[in-house]
Amino acid sequence: MLNRVLRVVALLLWLEAGLVLILLPWFDVWEVNFFLYKYPALGLFVNNPFVRGAISGLGLMNVFMALDAFRHWTSTVASRT
Repeated sequence: MLNRVLRVVALLLWLEAGLVLILLPWFDVWEVNFFLYKYPALGLFVNNPFVRGAISGLGLMNVFMALDAFRHWTSTVASRT
């Protein structure tokens, strides 16, 4: 029972992290934060559209991994019964 709960929590965390990585680089909070005020040269790198796209791509991969893990988990549960 605990193994199933931990697996569901891990899948939800992967899915949430992926969605945050997909969406966050394209919102205003990405451009206005403490680190860009503290290190202005970092803004040239972080605000580059290619970097934003790469981070969104990592988020997309994370979502696909979560969905694939969920698909494998449901197939093993179905085959046990």
